[in-house]
Amino acid sequence: MAKIISFQIPKSQSEFVRYQEDRGRHFYDKLHQHPQLQLTVIREGAGQFLSGDYLGRFQAGDVFFLGENAPHVFRSDPEYFATERELKSTGDTVFFDFQAFGKALGELEELESLRKFGDFAGLCFQVLGEGKRQVVEIFDRFPKSSGLGRFQLALELLAILDQAGEELQPLNRPALIRGLSERDGKRMDQVMQFVFEESARAITLQEVADRANLGKEAFCRFFKLHTRKTFTQYLQQVRISQAKKLLLESDLGVAEIAFQVGFENLSYFNRSFKSLTGLSPLAWRKSERTGA
Repeated sequence: MAKIISFQIPKSQSEFVRYQEDRGRHFYDKLHQHPQLQLTVIREGAGQFLSGDYLGRFQAGDVFFLGENAPHVFRSDPEYFATERELKSTGDTVFFDFQAFGKALGELEELESLRKFGDFAGLCFQVLGEGKRQVVEIFDRFPKSSGLGRFQLALELLAILDQAGEELQPLNRPALIRGLSERDGKRMDQVMQFVFEESARAITLQEVADRANLGKEAFCRFFKLHTRKTFTQYLQQVRISQAKKLLLESDLGVAEIAFQVGFENLSYFNRSFKSLTGLSPLAWRKSERTGA
Protein backbone atom coordinates (compact mmCIF):
# COMPACT_ATOMS: atom_id res chain seq x y z
CA MET A 1 0.00 0.00 0.00
CA ALA A 2 1.27 3.47 -0.82
CA LYS A 3 2.33 5.98 1.79
CA ILE A 4 -0.37 7.76 3.70
CA ILE A 5 -1.55 10.90 1.89
CA SER A 6 0.67 10.59 -1.21
CA PHE A 7 -1.49 7.71 -2.42
CA GLN A 8 -0.71 6.63 -5.99
CA ILE A 9 -3.25 5.02 -8.30
CA PRO A 10 -1.72 2.02 -10.10
CA LYS A 11 -1.88 3.25 -13.70
CA SER A 12 0.32 4.15 -16.63
CA GLN A 13 1.31 7.79 -17.20
CA SER A 14 -0.68 7.95 -20.44
CA GLU A 15 -3.96 6.55 -19.08
CA PHE A 16 -6.94 8.89 -18.67
CA VAL A 17 -9.36 6.49 -16.96
CA ARG A 18 -8.79 3.70 -14.44
CA TYR A 19 -11.53 1.41 -13.16
CA GLN A 20 -10.99 -0.26 -9.77
CA GLU A 21 -13.02 -2.78 -7.79
CA ASP A 22 -12.47 -2.91 -4.02
CA ARG A 23 -13.47 -6.18 -2.38
CA GLY A 24 -12.72 -7.08 1.23
CA ARG A 25 -13.89 -6.94 4.82
CA HIS A 26 -13.28 -3.21 5.06
CA PHE A 27 -12.20 -0.29 2.89
CA TYR A 28 -8.71 1.23 2.94
CA ASP A 29 -8.71 3.03 6.29
CA LYS A 30 -5.90 5.60 5.94
CA LEU A 31 -6.46 9.25 5.14
CA HIS A 32 -5.08 9.81 1.64
CA GLN A 33 -5.24 11.98 -1.46
CA HIS A 34 -4.25 11.73 -5.12
CA PRO A 35 -4.19 14.03 -8.17
CA GLN A 36 -6.81 11.96 -10.02
CA LEU A 37 -10.50 12.84 -9.69
CA GLN A 38 -12.50 10.01 -8.14
CA LEU A 39 -16.05 8.73 -8.61
CA THR A 40 -17.03 5.92 -6.22
CA VAL A 41 -20.13 3.75 -5.95
CA ILE A 42 -20.54 1.97 -2.60
CA ARG A 43 -21.92 -1.52 -3.31
CA GLU A 44 -21.76 -3.07 0.19
CA GLY A 45 -20.70 -1.86 3.61
CA ALA A 46 -21.18 1.15 5.85
CA GLY A 47 -19.10 3.55 7.88
CA GLN A 48 -17.81 7.09 8.17
CA PHE A 49 -16.75 9.23 5.20
CA LEU A 50 -14.31 12.02 6.03
CA SER A 51 -13.04 14.73 3.72
CA GLY A 52 -11.79 18.12 4.88
CA ASP A 53 -14.30 19.58 7.31
CA TYR A 54 -16.96 17.00 6.36
CA LEU A 55 -17.78 13.94 8.43
CA GLY A 56 -20.80 11.80 7.62
CA ARG A 57 -21.93 8.25 7.04
CA PHE A 58 -21.78 6.17 3.89
CA GLN A 59 -23.80 3.07 3.05
CA ALA A 60 -24.58 0.76 0.14
CA GLY A 61 -25.93 2.67 -2.85
CA ASP A 62 -24.17 5.95 -2.12
CA VAL A 63 -22.18 7.69 -4.85
CA PHE A 64 -19.36 10.14 -4.08
CA PHE A 65 -17.30 12.38 -6.36
CA LEU A 66 -13.97 13.87 -5.26
CA GLY A 67 -11.87 16.54 -6.92
CA GLU A 68 -8.12 16.28 -7.26
CA ASN A 69 -6.09 16.10 -4.04
CA ALA A 70 -9.11 15.96 -1.75
CA PRO A 71 -7.90 14.28 1.48
CA HIS A 72 -10.41 11.56 2.31
CA VAL A 73 -11.08 8.19 3.88
CA PHE A 74 -13.98 5.75 3.79
CA ARG A 75 -13.61 4.28 7.27
CA SER A 76 -15.69 1.13 7.66
CA ASP A 77 -17.59 0.62 10.90
CA PRO A 78 -15.75 -1.36 13.65
CA GLU A 79 -17.64 -4.59 13.00
CA TYR A 80 -16.08 -4.78 9.51
CA PHE A 81 -12.63 -5.10 11.12
CA ALA A 82 -13.73 -8.02 13.34
CA THR A 83 -12.30 -11.23 11.90
CA GLU A 84 -15.08 -13.33 13.41
CA ARG A 85 -17.72 -11.45 11.42
CA GLU A 86 -18.33 -12.39 7.80
CA LEU A 87 -19.07 -8.88 6.56
CA LYS A 88 -18.09 -7.43 3.21
CA SER A 89 -17.19 -3.95 2.01
CA THR A 90 -17.32 -3.58 -1.75
CA GLY A 91 -17.11 -0.55 -3.94
CA ASP A 92 -16.32 0.41 -7.53
CA THR A 93 -14.30 3.48 -8.44
CA VAL A 94 -13.40 5.32 -11.62
CA PHE A 95 -10.32 7.58 -11.48
CA PHE A 96 -9.95 10.37 -14.04
CA ASP A 97 -6.45 11.70 -14.76
CA PHE A 98 -6.83 15.00 -16.57
CA GLN A 99 -3.05 15.36 -16.81
CA ALA A 100 -3.17 12.66 -19.50
CA PHE A 101 -4.74 15.23 -21.87
CA GLY A 102 -1.68 17.48 -21.60
CA LYS A 103 -2.04 20.78 -23.43
CA ALA A 104 -5.13 19.51 -25.25
CA LEU A 105 -7.32 20.18 -22.20
CA GLY A 106 -6.69 23.90 -22.53
CA GLU A 107 -6.71 24.06 -26.32
CA LEU A 108 -9.42 21.78 -27.72
CA GLU A 109 -12.92 23.30 -27.82
CA GLU A 110 -14.50 19.85 -27.40
CA LEU A 111 -12.84 19.53 -23.97
CA GLU A 112 -13.81 22.99 -22.76
CA SER A 113 -16.56 21.71 -20.44
CA LEU A 114 -14.00 19.51 -18.65
CA ARG A 115 -11.98 22.52 -17.49
CA LYS A 116 -14.56 23.33 -14.81
CA PHE A 117 -13.53 20.19 -12.95
CA GLY A 118 -10.24 21.88 -12.14
CA ASP A 119 -12.22 24.12 -9.79
CA PHE A 120 -13.21 21.04 -7.75
CA ALA A 121 -9.71 20.54 -6.33
CA GLY A 122 -9.93 19.61 -2.66
CA LEU A 123 -13.73 19.24 -2.77
CA CYS A 124 -16.03 16.26 -2.33
CA PHE A 125 -19.65 15.78 -3.37
CA GLN A 126 -22.43 13.24 -3.04
CA VAL A 127 -24.33 12.40 -6.23
CA LEU A 128 -28.09 12.17 -5.69
CA GLY A 129 -31.34 11.53 -7.55
CA GLU A 130 -31.43 10.78 -11.27
CA GLY A 131 -27.74 11.58 -11.58
CA LYS A 132 -26.92 8.80 -9.13
CA ARG A 133 -29.11 6.33 -11.03
CA GLN A 134 -27.36 7.19 -14.30
CA VAL A 135 -23.90 6.87 -12.76
CA VAL A 136 -24.68 3.42 -11.31
CA GLU A 137 -26.08 2.26 -14.66
CA ILE A 138 -22.84 3.23 -16.42
CA PHE A 139 -20.72 1.66 -13.67
CA ASP A 140 -22.52 -1.63 -14.29
CA ARG A 141 -21.11 -1.56 -17.84
CA PHE A 142 -17.50 -0.81 -16.87
CA PRO A 143 -16.21 -4.34 -16.06
CA LYS A 144 -16.75 -5.51 -19.64
CA SER A 145 -15.46 -2.31 -21.25
CA SER A 146 -12.02 -1.55 -22.65
CA GLY A 147 -10.21 0.82 -24.93
CA LEU A 148 -12.30 3.41 -26.72
CA GLY A 149 -15.51 2.01 -25.22
CA ARG A 150 -14.21 2.57 -21.68
CA PHE A 151 -13.03 6.07 -22.66
CA GLN A 152 -16.54 6.82 -23.93
CA LEU A 153 -18.12 5.60 -20.68
CA ALA A 154 -15.77 7.86 -18.73
CA LEU A 155 -16.83 10.88 -20.76
CA GLU A 156 -20.49 9.94 -20.22
CA LEU A 157 -19.88 9.95 -16.47
CA LEU A 158 -18.25 13.38 -16.62
CA ALA A 159 -21.14 14.68 -18.72
CA ILE A 160 -23.59 13.49 -16.04
CA LEU A 161 -21.58 15.24 -13.33
CA ASP A 162 -21.33 18.39 -15.46
CA GLN A 163 -25.11 18.52 -15.83
CA ALA A 164 -26.03 17.26 -12.35
CA GLY A 165 -26.88 20.68 -10.90
CA GLU A 166 -28.31 20.36 -7.40
CA GLU A 167 -27.98 16.57 -7.60
CA LEU A 168 -24.25 17.12 -7.07
CA GLN A 169 -24.38 18.01 -3.38
CA PRO A 170 -21.26 19.69 -1.92
CA LEU A 171 -20.12 18.11 1.33
CA ASN A 172 -17.03 20.02 2.41
CA ARG A 173 -16.22 23.71 2.11
CA PRO A 174 -13.91 25.15 -0.56
CA ALA A 175 -11.90 27.65 1.46
CA LEU A 176 -9.81 25.01 3.23
CA ILE A 177 -6.23 24.52 2.10
CA ARG A 178 -6.31 22.14 -0.86
CA GLY A 179 -4.34 19.04 -0.11
CA LEU A 180 -2.08 18.18 2.80
CA SER A 181 1.64 17.73 3.04
CA GLU A 182 2.68 14.16 3.79
CA ARG A 183 3.75 15.15 7.31
CA ASP A 184 0.46 16.91 8.09
CA GLY A 185 -1.47 14.09 6.47
CA LYS A 186 0.17 11.51 8.73
CA ARG A 187 -0.65 13.68 11.73
CA MET A 188 -4.29 13.98 10.74
CA ASP A 189 -4.52 10.26 10.07
CA GLN A 190 -3.06 9.40 13.48
CA VAL A 191 -5.48 11.78 15.17
CA MET A 192 -8.50 10.44 13.29
CA GLN A 193 -7.59 6.82 13.94
CA PHE A 194 -7.25 7.62 17.63
CA VAL A 195 -10.55 9.50 17.76
CA PHE A 196 -12.52 6.71 16.12
CA GLU A 197 -10.98 4.07 18.35
CA GLU A 198 -11.33 5.99 21.63
CA SER A 199 -14.31 8.32 21.15
CA ALA A 200 -16.55 6.28 23.47
CA ARG A 201 -14.50 7.39 26.47
CA ALA A 202 -13.34 10.76 27.80
CA ILE A 203 -10.40 12.03 25.73
CA THR A 204 -8.14 14.81 26.96
CA LEU A 205 -6.67 17.44 24.68
CA GLN A 206 -3.20 16.44 25.86
CA GLU A 207 -3.77 12.85 24.72
CA VAL A 208 -4.73 13.80 21.21
CA ALA A 209 -2.02 16.47 20.95
CA ASP A 210 0.52 13.79 21.87
CA ARG A 211 -0.76 11.65 18.99
CA ALA A 212 0.07 14.52 16.63
CA ASN A 213 3.43 15.14 18.31
CA LEU A 214 2.43 18.73 19.01
CA GLY A 215 1.87 20.88 22.06
CA LYS A 216 -1.73 21.57 22.98
CA GLU A 217 -1.84 25.10 21.56
CA ALA A 218 -0.05 24.11 18.36
CA PHE A 219 -2.38 21.14 17.96
CA CYS A 220 -5.48 23.32 18.36
CA ARG A 221 -4.24 25.65 15.60
CA PHE A 222 -3.30 22.73 13.36
CA PHE A 223 -6.62 20.95 13.83
CA LYS A 224 -8.75 24.06 13.33
CA LEU A 225 -6.82 24.92 10.15
CA HIS A 226 -7.53 21.57 8.53
CA THR A 227 -11.06 20.85 9.77
CA ARG A 228 -12.54 24.28 10.53
CA LYS A 229 -13.62 22.85 13.86
CA THR A 230 -12.24 22.76 17.35
CA PHE A 231 -11.27 19.30 18.50
CA THR A 232 -14.23 19.29 20.90
CA GLN A 233 -16.64 20.09 18.06
CA TYR A 234 -15.13 17.37 15.88
CA LEU A 235 -15.29 14.77 18.65
CA GLN A 236 -18.92 15.68 19.26
CA GLN A 237 -19.66 15.20 15.54
CA VAL A 238 -17.98 11.78 15.54
CA ARG A 239 -20.06 10.69 18.53
CA ILE A 240 -23.30 11.96 16.96
CA SER A 241 -22.48 10.10 13.76
CA GLN A 242 -21.96 6.90 15.73
CA ALA A 243 -25.20 7.55 17.60
CA LYS A 244 -27.03 7.75 14.26
CA LYS A 245 -25.80 4.27 13.40
CA LEU A 246 -27.12 2.88 16.70
CA LEU A 247 -30.43 4.71 16.35
CA LEU A 248 -30.93 3.11 12.93
CA GLU A 249 -29.55 -0.37 13.55
CA SER A 250 -30.66 -1.07 17.11
CA ASP A 251 -33.63 -0.58 19.41
CA LEU A 252 -31.50 0.77 22.26
CA GLY A 253 -32.94 3.65 24.22
CA VAL A 254 -31.62 7.17 23.68
CA ALA A 255 -29.94 7.32 27.09
CA GLU A 256 -28.08 4.05 26.53
CA ILE A 257 -26.95 5.18 23.08
CA ALA A 258 -25.76 8.53 24.46
CA PHE A 259 -23.58 6.89 27.08
CA GLN A 260 -22.37 4.19 24.70
CA VAL A 261 -20.97 6.72 22.19
CA GLY A 262 -19.23 8.80 24.86
CA PHE A 263 -21.66 11.42 26.17
CA GLU A 264 -21.72 11.64 29.95
CA ASN A 265 -24.84 13.82 30.06
CA LEU A 266 -28.13 12.92 28.37
CA SER A 267 -29.41 16.47 28.05
CA TYR A 268 -26.12 17.54 26.43
CA PHE A 269 -26.43 14.65 23.97
CA ASN A 270 -29.98 15.68 23.07
CA ARG A 271 -28.95 19.32 22.57
CA SER A 272 -25.91 18.34 20.51
CA PHE A 273 -27.90 15.94 18.35
CA LYS A 274 -30.57 18.51 17.61
CA SER A 275 -28.04 21.24 16.84
CA LEU A 276 -26.46 19.04 14.16
CA THR A 277 -29.58 17.42 12.69
CA GLY A 278 -32.44 19.76 13.52
CA LEU A 279 -34.29 16.88 15.20
CA SER A 280 -34.30 15.11 18.54
CA PRO A 281 -32.77 11.60 18.50
CA LEU A 282 -36.19 9.91 18.63
CA ALA A 283 -37.64 12.15 15.93
CA TRP A 284 -34.59 11.47 13.74
CA ARG A 285 -34.91 7.71 14.25
CA LYS A 286 -38.58 7.81 13.27
CA SER A 287 -37.90 9.98 10.24
CA GLU A 288 -35.09 7.77 8.93
CA ARG A 289 -36.93 4.51 9.52
CA THR A 290 -40.19 5.64 7.93
CA GLY A 291 -38.70 7.88 5.26
CA ALA A 292 -40.96 10.66 6.39
